[in-house]
Amino acid sequence: MAVILLPPRVLALDLSIAEHVLNAHPGYRVLVRGDRGSGATAGAAHSLADVECADVVVVPSYEHPHLPVPDDHLEALRAAADRGARIVAACTGAFALAASGVLDGKSATMHWRHTDEFRAAYPAVDVVDNRVFVEDGAVLTSAGSGAFIDALLHVIRADFGAAAADEVAKDVVSSPARGSAEPQYVDVVVPPRASLRATREWVVDNLGSAITVQRMADRSTLPRRTFVRHFERETGMPPMRWVVLQRVLAARRLLETSDWSVERIAGATGFGTSANFRSLFRREVGTTPSAYRKAHVRR
Repeated sequence: MAVILLPPRVLALDLSIAEHVLNAHPGYRVLVRGDRGSGATAGAAHSLADVECADVVVVPSYEHPHLPVPDDHLEALRAAADRGARIVAACTGAFALAASGVLDGKSATMHWRHTDEFRAAYPAVDVVDNRVFVEDGAVLTSAGSGAFIDALLHVIRADFGAAAADEVAKDVVSSPARGSAEPQYVDVVVPPRASLRATREWVVDNLGSAITVQRMADRSTLPRRTFVRHFERETGMPPMRWVVLQRVLAARRLLETSDWSVERIAGATGFGTSANFRSLFRREVGTTPSAYRKAHVRR
């Protein structure tokens, strides 16, 4: 069950995004709860009782983040966090989470326009600048509306697998979710020819081959150091870290949708030996390939 909890003067765009993306997967029962006087759709209900049993609680952004959030909303958020529900906030929705105390001692992000005022208002929260979204335990905060889509696709991937997230992304006409480390913006204007998108697409198409930083730099026709600098600016992470994450994602898709052996998947995704694959997969995903397949196999 996913409950969209409406703050005062909720932004209709983010409410629509949450409903559209989550309803695109049949595994969720999506409910909208909050005050009718918040400016939300007429379908919103007064009762917050459903928040008590929700697996996912989503807080869209709202117009004025310093507007007081109703006490029953804050209590519902605290109770959801205490019992381990996943909580997702879009942009200024993080202000509601912080007001409830859910973000105390945690990391969070939001649209870059609001980071300074958020940091001043809630010093107990570690604000991460210029990130698409930040996940700290069961709490996930995101930047603007585009980043909110990425965050929700990330949640679907965690709940139902990579293939399910891919299908929802296709259904809502969105690219597969960007990683949390990618920046919201780039300070330096980069000429189109300097984009490394073609190189990244080549990596994804050739994950089973030997990929090195030098090989990627050569394909980009850039000196190695220049390539690394541009790559980190575009993706928010070092080149080989990004490659490992792409290999893990490809392996997750194969575990979910194919009957290939672990050895075959290890070779196809560039991990080499099955032992290396198992070790890196457990490190990145938190479980073994076999256990992951059992949990996400399509019946």
